[in-house]
Formats: sequence, C-alpha cells, structure tokens
Amino acid sequence: MRFARPVLTLGLAAQALAACGGGARPAQLPPASYVAGTEQPGEEYVIGPLDQLNIFVWRNPELSAKVQVRPDGRITTPLVADMPAVGKTPAVLAADMKKALGEYVRDPIVQVMVENFSGTFSQQVRIVGATEKPASIPFRANMTLLDAMIAVGGLSQYAAGNKAKLVRYDRDTGQQHEYRIDVARLLKRGDSSANVRLAPGDVIIIPQSMF
Repeated sequence: MRFARPVLTLGLAAQALAACGGGARPAQLPPASYVAGTEQPGEEYVIGPLDQLNIFVWRNPELSAKVQVRPDGRITTPLVADMPAVGKTPAVLAADMKKALGEYVRDPIVQVMVENFSGTFSQQVRIVGATEKPASIPFRANMTLLDAMIAVGGLSQYAAGNKAKLVRYDRDTGQQHEYRIDVARLLKRGDSSANVRLAPGDVIIIPQSMF
C-alpha cells in the first residue's frame, strides 16, 4: 500500500504532460466518394492573376478583346487602361467595364468570359512536400483529395503519406484548422474512406519519411 501514492502521482503527471504537450492529433474530415453522387455548383468564380479573359462588347467589335490578367491584377482593353480585375467575379468586372466604356459609348453591353482559369490564391489548392510535382491547382466544384493527387503525379518515393495533413482556413471564423489525411492509404490501398472533399484555399502538406 505504501507504493500507491507514488504510482498515482506519476500517473497524474503523465496525464498532465500529455494534455499540455500539444499531443492532440488533428481532426479527420469525413470521407468522400470517388465520384460525387450529385454535382453541385461551386462558389461564384473570382478572377485571379494570369486568367485569360474574353471581353465582349456587343455591336462594338473594335472594343472587344481577349486579354490576360497581369500579375498586378489589372487588364487593359481598347479605351480602358489598367482596370482592376483580380478579386472580382466576371459579372462585377463586366459592370465596371460598362461604366468605364459608358464615357465613350452609349449604353454599352459588356460580357466577360473566363477562358483559362488560374484563380486567386484563396481559390487554389496547394500541394507541397513529398509529391512528384508540388503545385498550386485551380479549385473546381466537387474536387477531392484523389483529384488533387492525380494532378501532382502522386506521392514521391520517400513520402510519408500516412502523416500528411490538410490546412484549411475558415472564412467565417478567421481561424485556421488542421486535419489528418492518409494519402498513402488512399493511393496505395485504394481505400475510398481516405478520400476527402476539398475546399478552395486548402493546403495539403506531405512530409518525407525519415527512413
């Protein structure tokens, strides 16, 4: 009986160290099927740097143009110089173009179409670490972890795919959350329960194995 107190004390100390040592594992996301049961539209597209735009001005072909958004986020078309484009939806940019062209053309009808998509950083999915080709890829509606890994060529030879994590920014709360993902189980075993749905701005981090 005289050893009961030291054992109890050591047990409580171990629990305290586990609670304070940041040992809590990241949460897991719910699994997603390989193919979405129903296709849902994504968030309204926001124009990003290097996007290819088709600016069409009805009945004014000389004012229409195909342009690429510059790295500084602006575009230049006939009669309109340095129009900010990044961060706007195509409809908002069309309204701004209409207002600018209204100084020269009566009631212009403007349509903006995005032909090649890059998106803003907040809409891209970034895959870094031990992959064949780390990259930032434009998010599309119903994208899953499997889609992202196909885009970067899968895991590298020394990847610790079972220790990967997904970092997601919550726009509503302004907080960043980390989730545990098992890329190796998904790609090497074909376990669909390891496939998860992605969101715009997700960052997937895949560490290298120590062995």
